[in-house]
Amino acid sequence: MNRIDIEIKLNRDRAWLLETLSAMPPEELYAPRTRSEHEPGKWWSYADHFIHTTLIERNWNDMIRRHLRGEPALPRRLREDGTPQSREEVMAGIHAWTEAWADEHRGKPFGELVRIGLAVRAETLALLAELTDEQLQEKIPGAPWADGTIGGILAANADHGRMHFRWAREGSSGGQ
Repeated sequence: MNRIDIEIKLNRDRAWLLETLSAMPPEELYAPRTRSEHEPGKWWSYADHFIHTTLIERNWNDMIRRHLRGEPALPRRLREDGTPQSREEVMAGIHAWTEAWADEHRGKPFGELVRIGLAVRAETLALLAELTDEQLQEKIPGAPWADGTIGGILAANADHGRMHFRWAREGSSGGQ
């Protein structure tokens, strides 16, 4: 993807998500919609799914910056004995991390969640502005999102918001 397409996609999808969620009455926005992947006794609302996407966007920005500095972009997930974690172990850790973030922000006014997301989106747009066209096409080794390129991953933030909205609407976690 090129820079213009990425910026359009990020802005268009965020505007759609903000318009859609802000039009909901609070009892709908904060109603339980999907079971937590970490704690099945907890439920996520539209607002929880929204703030989740902010955490992931911030994490992807950090991953891209590590890659650009020549560092490993994706951390190796190891057990205490130094052996690689299984996919199930990795996902359990990710679900615990995202649940802690959701817990930290659960019940906050939607305007506050938007403010937090706006700060991260500003970082994303600033990162996009700093990148060369060549860097947008660079692949991040091991990145499973989009086509694995920096540009594709940046654009995937828009898809991530729509995906979580759909899961919340359908009442299915889809594997968060």
